[in-house]
Amino acid sequence: MAKRLFDIVASVVALLLLGPLILLAAVGIRLSSRGPAFYCPLRAGLEGQSFTLFKLRTMHLNHGANVSVVTGANDSRVFAFGSILRKLKLDELPQLWNILRGDMSIVGPRPEDLKIVAQHYDDIGLSTLAVRPGLAGVSSIYNYTHGEKMLTGPDPEQIYARDLLPIKLALEAVYLQRASVTYDLKLIMRTVAAIVRIASGQKEFPDPPEMPAACDLLDISKQTPTARHVA
Repeated sequence: MAKRLFDIVASVVALLLLGPLILLAAVGIRLSSRGPAFYCPLRAGLEGQSFTLFKLRTMHLNHGANVSVVTGANDSRVFAFGSILRKLKLDELPQLWNILRGDMSIVGPRPEDLKIVAQHYDDIGLSTLAVRPGLAGVSSIYNYTHGEKMLTGPDPEQIYARDLLPIKLALEAVYLQRASVTYDLKLIMRTVAAIVRIASGQKEFPDPPEMPAACDLLDISKQTPTARHVA
């Protein structure tokens, strides 16, 4: 209950303060690329239930032959202004509305594409669906500082599922084991710090402090594979 109350208050305050910035970004998108300002995909939420995620659009509508649900490094679908929004994480701000609606929380596991959940979630992944997904979180930070640069080559979706997704899910499982109000506040501050550092030009980051525990979880899961998939 305390977490939900925090989510409501924080999202209302943030929407009031950042609403003009979201509108300004939306205008920039309409001037940069033909189509709507917002991108509204389905994502897996609490207990695997799908919900509509709100984001500022950062890709052209005409993707050609590229239908990947994963955005690769230097993805040609991303237009120039959209790239700036992604770098500063401004494209995620409309998710404050998802938080206010109760689809998401300020801090939690990142909501994944339904295809990724159905095809690649094992027991560790499924355990992360026990709570509301979050705008900020340990795997979000790792993806931002480490993961995005990994997604090179002709098939970033395959690289994501094979190399990055297991680490992200293990990091989120560690978060669930340690979840607390204090931990959530630390993750919010770590998220802001990462955005500031990347905006300032920093490119290399140390592994997150949760990484050793996440690697231990991955080692255990490899010894006792119990993969399951969402239908």
